[in-house]
Amino acid sequence: MPAAALVEKAPAKVNLTLRVVGRRSDGYHEIESLVAFAAVADVLRLTPGPTLSLSVSGPTGPASGGVRDNLVLKAAHALAAQIEGLKLGRFALSKRLPVAAGLGGGSSDAAAALRLIARANRIAGDDPRLMQAARATGADVPVCLDPRPRLMRGIGEILSAPLDLPRLPAILVNPGVAIATKEVFAALRLAALSSSNQVGASRIASVETLLAALAKSRNDLESSAIKLAPVIADVLAELNGLPACRVARMSGSGATCFGLFESSVSAAAAAGRFRRKHPSWWIRATTLAG
Repeated sequence: MPAAALVEKAPAKVNLTLRVVGRRSDGYHEIESLVAFAAVADVLRLTPGPTLSLSVSGPTGPASGGVRDNLVLKAAHALAAQIEGLKLGRFALSKRLPVAAGLGGGSSDAAAALRLIARANRIAGDDPRLMQAARATGADVPVCLDPRPRLMRGIGEILSAPLDLPRLPAILVNPGVAIATKEVFAALRLAALSSSNQVGASRIASVETLLAALAKSRNDLESSAIKLAPVIADVLAELNGLPACRVARMSGSGATCFGLFESSVSAAAAAGRFRRKHPSWWIRATTLAG
């Protein structure tokens, strides 16, 4: 009988804060970021078998580029290079998150692929070879491997233990603009970066304290991303104009922005307002899981 498909969600990664510490001699930028994961996600299936393949569907699938360059396959090859005789198979990706949007969709897909392969081969989730493959695949893949809130540093490879964040009602808004991370960093002015004001683990016991701390932080990439896509400033202005929105910020290198609310009712109402005004934008009411 054919093997049953295994399924994993690949949740959106949201950078609640993002500080760029500086630029290294090899050209990479070191960051400090508080990361959480949203309830909205891509969905990845693996049917174990002798041949590795990938098919992509879903509403944002056409924008994800060629299958050969997909990080799902890169992650599978990275793990197979470490483990002889690894069982792989047919991946089917339902792409629902916007592409090049600051939500780490491709990285989360790759991390989901590693989790699926681990399940198919009865590899423990904390096997160090999974993290090695994640690091070989991309800078954001390690934090997505076990998608729980964390502080990430370096170029993404230094991770804190999981943080017990309170659940935050939120909306995610992408105005239909794709931005290359490389271009955003290229436009960054290091002299204008913020001082260290990261949200510490000791200050996130409640929704109120977390929102208050986040309001004092920022995303250092916002200004350079706005230069490339001025519509980001419009999105942030609309979010900040909502009476119930406590914090509005861009995630990652953009162009997706998020608004944080005290209640799911307020978040849902805000999402409805955005949809009516901007029917072509990608807009989701969600929860950032703690």
